[in-house]
Amino acid sequence: MAPTSEILTAERILEATEEVLRRHGPAKATVVDVARALGVSHGSVYRHFRTKAALREAVTKRWLDRTSQRLAGIVDSPGSPEERLRAWLAALFDAKRHKAGDDPELFATYTVLVDESVAVVDEHIADLTGQLTRIITAGAGSGTFPVPDPAAAARAVFQATGRFHDPCYARDWIRPGVDEEFTAVVDLLVRGLRSPSP
Repeated sequence: MAPTSEILTAERILEATEEVLRRHGPAKATVVDVARALGVSHGSVYRHFRTKAALREAVTKRWLDRTSQRLAGIVDSPGSPEERLRAWLAALFDAKRHKAGDDPELFATYTVLVDESVAVVDEHIADLTGQLTRIITAGAGSGTFPVPDPAAAARAVFQATGRFHDPCYARDWIRPGVDEEFTAVVDLLVRGLRSPSP
């Protein structure tokens, strides 16, 4: 059997860290707890992640990347730019809502970790707005969205829909009527993209 250090991977450490965070929360979870869950020394964990902060940042990035990866498939999927834009925004809202509703303890934990990982969050937002830019650029190319600056339009759409993906609004996501409100906002944005001001 190979020594533990040879079979210990960053991915295994991140999986264990997520479980430890779910169990203990961000204030009490330690690298020693993660090592114990893996059956290794904390030094083995530090060989992959030099600091506790680096480990927390990596697990936060992994959590955010799940959403980005899910949405990336929509960007180049079949359908018109409008259909892809609507599907992308709906998938973003659905992903965030499920994260908050399906595992509220872990969602609360990640809300704390996200506040600690500004660079990771900025990278995530840049990735998401980049995906939106690609959809809107396709719409500009086909004449569906005659906007002069697709990147600026993408940033505006992202900001305008913040209530449906920013974790600070998570309590609103289960309120009656929120789906209708989401649809109304998306309809308004699509109309704006189709007929931008001169």
